[in-house]
Parts: sequence; C-alpha cells; structure tokens
Amino acid sequence: MKKFHIGVTGGIGSGKTVVCRIFETLGYPVFYADDEAKKVMTEDAGLVKGIKQHFGENAYFNDGSLNRKLLSDIVFHDADKLNVLNSLVHPATIKAYQNWAEKQQTALIFKEAALLFESNSYKLSDFNILVTAPASIRMQRVIKRDNVTGDIVKARMDKQMTDEEKEKLTDFIIVNDDKHALIPQVLRLNDHFLSLIAS
Repeated sequence: MKKFHIGVTGGIGSGKTVVCRIFETLGYPVFYADDEAKKVMTEDAGLVKGIKQHFGENAYFNDGSLNRKLLSDIVFHDADKLNVLNSLVHPATIKAYQNWAEKQQTALIFKEAALLFESNSYKLSDFNILVTAPASIRMQRVIKRDNVTGDIVKARMDKQMTDEEKEKLTDFIIVNDDKHALIPQVLRLNDHFLSLIAS
C-alpha cells in the first residue's frame, strides 16, 4: 500500500492541533511531535545524557522527571542554548516518529509539529500543510487558552518563523481565521490525497 507522510504545522494559536483532530476523526493516525518530544526527553537515555552534559544534572529531578522550568528559563533568554537543546531533541523526536510511522497501517500518516520547518523534519514528509491565522486572532486564542499576557504571547510568536517564511516551504495552506470553515478545507485536502494514492 502506498503511504503518504504529511506534516502539519502553524504558528502558536493557529489551530494546527484542531486540524489534526479533524484528520483523526477521519481515521488517520497523528504523531504529535511536541508531546513526543517531552516523552523522549525522559525516556531516551542518550538524549537525557546529552541534556545533562549541556545543561547540568539539575535539568532533571531525582525521580527522573524533567525540570521544565529550569530548562525553559535557560533557553528562553539564550538563543544559543535554545539551538543546543533543539539540536539534541529534534533528532530523537524524528527517530521516534520514524519508529511510530513504520507501525501505521493507513494510507495517510500525519505529523503535527510546531517546528516542522525549523527542525528540517518537513523534508521527511511527502506533503506539508501550513495552518494560518492573523496574528491578532492567534494572540487572542493563546491568551484565553493559556491564561497569559499579550506580552508573553508576543515573545513566543517572535521566536517562531513567520507565516510568510513558512509559506515558501509548504505545499498546502489551511486558513483558520474564524471566517473560513475548517472542515470543508480538511475534507478537500483529504480527497486530494486519496486521489493521488489511487492514481
């Protein structure tokens, strides 16, 4: 059976997870890279060792769980440290995805990743979908969802690639601006992918 690996990404608050949930209701598996990254940071022995080497033993608590606040405080204020952390975590997460994907039995396999383009993992996809929304709407969504200030959301947004940069690398765009209905856009893409598989 021919399989297509499809990446789904978008800036914070764009609604990429909502899009992936719709694909899940259509019966397709979705690998949530951000959630899996958190798992490999405690379960992958080589990754744990690398993080401790670069960020100190205090990066983990005595029970083996990750000291997320410590790591977040370090990388949020130091771009070089963030790059180091990403260079450790991304390969381990990509490996976890590849192991997971091999076990899937559907024609379409989805991977949701906030840093799909930044990590270069988009190159492993047959197609990539970018979910977009105006910055003002995204900001409102995240303020409401995470109960944080606009300044915090803006700081997060400023650390991500712009939609304009991502559009140059993506194959399909889904607009989630509260004006365009999401489900018809997802169904159209699903039909397109299935027609490619059938051809």
